[in-house]
Amino acid sequence: MRVVLAEDLFLLRDGLVRLLQAYDFEIAAAVESGPELAAALAELEPDVAVVDVRLPPTHTDEGLQCALNARRDRPGLPVLVLSQHVEQLYARELLADGSGGVGYLLKDRVFDAEQFVDAVRRVAAGGTAMDPQVIQQLLSRRAADDQPLGRLTPREREVLELMAQGRTNAAIAAKLVVTERAIAKHTANIFAKLGLEVSDDDNRRVLAVLAYLDHGR
Repeated sequence: MRVVLAEDLFLLRDGLVRLLQAYDFEIAAAVESGPELAAALAELEPDVAVVDVRLPPTHTDEGLQCALNARRDRPGLPVLVLSQHVEQLYARELLADGSGGVGYLLKDRVFDAEQFVDAVRRVAAGGTAMDPQVIQQLLSRRAADDQPLGRLTPREREVLELMAQGRTNAAIAAKLVVTERAIAKHTANIFAKLGLEVSDDDNRRVLAVLAYLDHGR
C-alpha cells in the first residue's frame, strides 16, 4: 500500500515513516510543505495520504487544502488528516463530499501504533476513522438545537459515537459488552430517529450520519 506523508516536523515525519514501513506500507513520498504535497499527490497517485493540517508556507490549513484539492481532482482519494487540536471546521470540510475514505485524528493517537495503523488501513479501504473527541464535539454542536438528535437515548448516542469512529456492529458490541443483535436494534432506532435510511454499508451509513449531524438534512 503506497502512502504519501506530509508533516513539517522532521522527527515526527521520520518516526511516521519508520512506523508505517514497519507495518509493510510503502512510502511513496514524505514531504514537509504544501507545494511538495500537492505535487506528490498529483504525480504519484498514492493509495492513501496522511497529511498534517498545518504545513509551510502558510502554517494555517495548507495541508488540508492540498488534500481537498487532490480529492476534487481524484474523487475518493483516501485522506487521513492529523491535527494538534480538534478543529470542527476542518473536520466538516473533510467530510463534506460524503465519498468516504476520510479520517481525522489528533496527533496524540499517533503514539498508539496499532490504533494509528488501523486508522490508515481503514481509510485506505474507503472507510472512516474519526477521532472520538471530534465526534463528541460534532454531536454536542448539533444536540443543543437539533430535536431529532435530542431524542436519542444515552446508549444510542454512545452507539452513534462509536459508529462515527468507523466501528462495525461487532466491534461496537465488543466495546459495550452487549450482543450484535442489541447493537443492530440501537442502530435501527438511531436511523429512524434521524430520518435516515438503514444501510448495510457501514462506511456510507457513518458518513450519512455525520453529514446529518454537521449540516442537517
